[in-house]
Amino acid sequence: MERLSRAEIEEAMRYHHPEKTLATLPGGHEIRDETLAPFFETDVGTYREIRDGFAERARRCARELLEDARFARLVDRLPFEPGATIVGLGDSITDDYQSWFEILRHLLTRRRSDENARLVNAGISGDTTSGLLGRILDVLEEEPDWLIVLIGTNDAAFVRDPPTKSLVSPEETAKNLRALRDLIEARSNARLVWMTPPPAIESRLAGEDPRQPVWRNAGLAEVTRLVREVAGEDPLVDLWKVFGDPAEPDFLLPDGLHPSLAGQKAIAAALVERLGR
Repeated sequence: MERLSRAEIEEAMRYHHPEKTLATLPGGHEIRDETLAPFFETDVGTYREIRDGFAERARRCARELLEDARFARLVDRLPFEPGATIVGLGDSITDDYQSWFEILRHLLTRRRSDENARLVNAGISGDTTSGLLGRILDVLEEEPDWLIVLIGTNDAAFVRDPPTKSLVSPEETAKNLRALRDLIEARSNARLVWMTPPPAIESRLAGEDPRQPVWRNAGLAEVTRLVREVAGEDPLVDLWKVFGDPAEPDFLLPDGLHPSLAGQKAIAAALVERLGR
């Protein structure tokens, strides 16, 4: 069998983190790098090198944002209490080793390390609102003080041949979002923050593999509308406005769907602007 290239290993590691699933198994808290490296057909040294590279890029984004004194003051004003547990919920946009949530982690480390905030990245690549609803009670066992939710992009994915049925219908997405809000409010005291899915660049999504799903901005816009509705009076970060319509090309990877490092940085900045004002 042909081995994965370095680029393929990096892409797999960026978005897929088996330790999150393994942690739910007996003894899962003892997972070591030696266990994880074989998932990506690599050795432990290479695994750590790639992982550390992702962390450094997210750290660099935080440093760059904090060069703006006004922005640094906004980070200082974020309404997170000392010792707060902050959980990021979502799909690959959050699960990404270079995600907005990881940039937020480094922002707080650099400006407010003495407050000992605990940040839990509970994003799972490929997740939908249905999937998140199915695991939300496990997430609430983390006893979060804040839940930042960015979900729904995969709901709008269309199965091809023909692309007429989205993975999760808008009606079901609406029910899932309401159920998520209701469960969180009933089972925890966590404060909710919502983010809408960002738009895509459709011309980059036009692959030829019929086995792969496709996205349309019309479907993403509908999910965005539903997130806006469920947010109500909770803080909302509208990524449709952050990315623009049409989307800023530099904010998305060549696949037209996943945020680039610049896009993740823009998401983190928008979150701080919304909560720190």
